[in-house]
Amino acid sequence: MINPFANRAASLQGPATDIQPVTPHDGDDLPVMAIALYIETGGTISLVTAAGEVRQVELPDFAILPVGVRKVNATGTTATGIHAMVLA
Repeated sequence: MINPFANRAASLQGPATDIQPVTPHDGDDLPVMAIALYIETGGTISLVTAAGEVRQVELPDFAILPVGVRKVNATGTTATGIHAMVLA
């Protein structure tokens, strides 16, 4: 199979090279900082940005949130099916 990513440097402009399921947690950061989040079932997401700011955003079903995220908090998060888009 031809791999179009083989000779490309990872870029914040995308695309992500992997997607990882996210379990919201009030203490633990994500294992890899996300370049964006994908949300299957909308609701509120409480998160900590790459800049270290705590934010709450309301998102619809099947949304993509293009912001660097280091943590998704359990407290305040009602959205489900959250996935981190990452550069692995």
